[in-house]
Amino acid sequence: MTLAILNGLVDFLTGSDWTYLLLFGICVGDAVLPILPSETAAIVCGIQAARGQLSLPLVLIVAAAGAFIGDNTSYALGRWVGEPIQQRLFSGETARRRLDWAESFLADRGSYVLVVARFVPGGRTATTFTAGLVRLPWLRRFVPYIAAAAVLWSLYAVLVGYLGGRTFRDKPFYALLLAFGIAIGITVTIEAFRRFRSDKA
Repeated sequence: MTLAILNGLVDFLTGSDWTYLLLFGICVGDAVLPILPSETAAIVCGIQAARGQLSLPLVLIVAAAGAFIGDNTSYALGRWVGEPIQQRLFSGETARRRLDWAESFLADRGSYVLVVARFVPGGRTATTFTAGLVRLPWLRRFVPYIAAAAVLWSLYAVLVGYLGGRTFRDKPFYALLLAFGIAIGITVTIEAFRRFRSDKA
């Protein structure tokens, strides 16, 4: 991203009441169609909270609530209209591999994969959708793990942004660079650990 785009994103997510609604909508939508930048939005809102333009507790709650509702929507789509959506949206080779990975992990390692998948690029939608597709028990084995995943993800993304914003309070571009650098490092570490465990399995 260029400097202008990054600064534009910070300005777009300004400290108004609409920002919370926008963050909520992005987090819900990204869990169903992973093309919306929910993690970026959460990081930017964390930066804005550090600059005093948003409430940090409210940003954390809104991001977690959006992630939780989005994941449950993805589960419902998998459970009730799974086959048509699978044929239409998950017909490509990469999407098919993600679904196969999610299904095998749910079968072999249980519901804890729902927590891990929220931090794997492209993994959250495939896993929650597959959980509905294979009719994983919703109240007993889906909701508790998805709730934990949503809270942990919100804490991670928003607080990474908050740290960047506190470090570079008057320089949002540098705050974004620091936050994204930390986020990328964490994502790479999680993905490397996941691949290592998969190779050993």
